[in-house]
Amino acid sequence: MTNPDKHVVTIGLSAAIVSVVDDLPSVLVVHAAGADDALPFGPFDPVAHRTLESGLRTWVGEQTYLDLGYVEQLYTFGDRGRHTLKPGENARVVSVGYLALTKQLGERNAPDSVWRDWYRYFPWEDWRIEKPAVIDEMILPALEEFVASAPDRSCAELRRDRVRLCFGDEDIGWDEEKVLERYELLYEAGIVSEAARDGRGGNDRISPLGDRMMFDHRRILATAIARLRGKMKYRPVVFELMPASFTLLELQRTVEAISGTRLHKQNFRRLVEDQGLVEGTGKFNSPPRGRPAELFRFRREVLRERPSPGVKLARQRTP
Repeated sequence: MTNPDKHVVTIGLSAAIVSVVDDLPSVLVVHAAGADDALPFGPFDPVAHRTLESGLRTWVGEQTYLDLGYVEQLYTFGDRGRHTLKPGENARVVSVGYLALTKQLGERNAPDSVWRDWYRYFPWEDWRIEKPAVIDEMILPALEEFVASAPDRSCAELRRDRVRLCFGDEDIGWDEEKVLERYELLYEAGIVSEAARDGRGGNDRISPLGDRMMFDHRRILATAIARLRGKMKYRPVVFELMPASFTLLELQRTVEAISGTRLHKQNFRRLVEDQGLVEGTGKFNSPPRGRPAELFRFRREVLRERPSPGVKLARQRTP
C-alpha cells in the first residue's frame, strides 16, 4: 500500500530577526530548556496567508510579540533531511528564509524567546578586536586534516583552495561576506556539531565551534549575516537598526558590529558625510562622561539621488 505522506511537501517560514544594542549584533531565537536554539519558524498556511511574507509577519507577531519592519526574502532551503525530527518521517519540509531588521529590543514579553549575540554561533566571524584565536588554534588545524584526508590529489587541491578563499591568507585576506561559505566548509569537514548530529561525520577530537542550532538554522543565520554584510555596502539598510537620531560613533559601532571588522574612525566619518547619508540635527547628546557629540539622522533624500547609497567600509588594520 502506498504511503500517502511519502511525497508530501510542506512550506515553512524561518526568520533571522536582527537588532543591534550596546555594540552587540543580536538575533532573536526560540529557546527551550534542553533543546538547541532555533530561529522563529512556522508553517505557511495557503488558506489563511495571502502571501508568504504576510504569513511570516502574522506568526512572528504571535510567537515573538514583534511587529516587524524591514523584511526581505533570503533563500529557499529544501535539502533532503534538513528538517527530519525522527527516523521514518517522510514529509519534505521546504523552508523560505527571511532577514528582518528591527529597533525593537526593549522589554521582551514573549515566552521562550531570547536575544542572543550572533557571534556565539559564529565565534570565528568577529574580528573587531583581533583575529579570533579559534581560527589558528582549532579551525585551520582541523581543516588541514580535512585536506589531507581527500581521496585524491585533485580533491585535495580543491579543498585547499576553499580553505584559502574562506579563511584567507597573506595574499587573499579576510572577506567578511563569506559567512555562509565558511560555515558550509566547516560542516562538510565535520568540524561543527550539526554534521555529527545529522549523521554526516564529525571530528570528535575538537571542542564544539559555537553553539549548535536546531535543524539547519545556523546555515540560515549564516545566509542572513552574509546578506546583511554585503547589502549594507550598497543600500542604507543599517539605518533600519538605528534610532531616529544618533552620533557618528554610534553609527560606526553598529556597522562594526554587523561586519565584524574594526573601521578607521576618521575615514568612516568622512565617507558617511561625503556620501550624503546623514545630516546634522543641530542637537548634541549628553553623555555621562566626555564631551557632548553632535546628533545626526539618516538623510532619506539620498535614496533618490544615488542608485547605491550604502555604507562603505574603511577598515583599520587588525594587529
